[in-house]
Amino acid sequence: MTSLAERALDAAVRHATYLIFAAVLLWFGLQSPVFLMPESLANIVKQSSFIGIAAIGMTFVLLTGGIDLSVGSVMFLAALIAGMVMRALDLPVPAGMVVALLTGVVLGLINAFFIVVLRVIPFIVTLATLFLFRGFGIWLTSSTQFDFPPAMRAFGLSSILGVPLPIVVFAAFALMAHVVLAHTTFGRQVYAFGNDPEAARKSGVKIAWVQARVYVISSACAAVAGFVLIAQIGRLDAGFGEGREFDVIAAAVLGGASLMGGSGTALGAVMGATLIQTVKMGLVFTGVNLYLQPILQGAIIFLAVLADGLRNTRMRSRLRRTIRTVEPASGPAGRRI
Repeated sequence: MTSLAERALDAAVRHATYLIFAAVLLWFGLQSPVFLMPESLANIVKQSSFIGIAAIGMTFVLLTGGIDLSVGSVMFLAALIAGMVMRALDLPVPAGMVVALLTGVVLGLINAFFIVVLRVIPFIVTLATLFLFRGFGIWLTSSTQFDFPPAMRAFGLSSILGVPLPIVVFAAFALMAHVVLAHTTFGRQVYAFGNDPEAARKSGVKIAWVQARVYVISSACAAVAGFVLIAQIGRLDAGFGEGREFDVIAAAVLGGASLMGGSGTALGAVMGATLIQTVKMGLVFTGVNLYLQPILQGAIIFLAVLADGLRNTRMRSRLRRTIRTVEPASGPAGRRI
């Protein structure tokens, strides 16, 4: 019975996000049947796309035991630079997305330089670049808002085979990240780095190279996320992306990414981002006071961190039990060898 209870608890902790997501859907569905209509669910996924893309990049960083607090400012600065280049050169939207992506790569390289080369703590580096990138963007605009070309708004409202383009971009990034993490050497190196950096180094993994790449990936995803969000609203102001790093980290952790490193998936980040947006939309559909939204979001994030802590504790406990059960073999004279 105890073994069965432990297995049930392990399964609940492992799939906490899915259980919370099912409970949230059921609750809001019972409160407002319109909430479960296909149009409403598609709108939830569309509005969660930008957080999901950034959370996918954040998952790479969290897998190595790091953190990236600059994603909100990267969203702001990359989208701004892309918009300015699009206006100056009359570029189409796909080219603008490439500009945003390349800007994110450059900003990620800045983070990586200080973290990998100068060995500054990731928390300190990305906290500093959070202010640096936003300050540089505000200096570039020298105004309270920046209007993007009309083609951007058209992109956000367009669809392929009935699927909105923001969801298509979201799905593409999720699929690429899943393939990289689950089926490539680099993905295995990221998990190895997060589980034990020293052991990974001794096994031949170039941990500095791996660490640098995850911060570049995080910033590149954040840049595209900012571009996707602009495509939905068409306008950028000084507060664009501000505080989004907390939603992004929460989505990644809700999806199973451990703050201690070594655990998490790209598809989990998709689920975490969708869950956060589901809660926000559910509050609107059920007419709940919007001032309660931060409280409910905080409660969900707390549950995610609690589940993460329980998951890590039980993994360490199982590891200790496994080590104890493997006793050294005994030699002919009864001595352990």
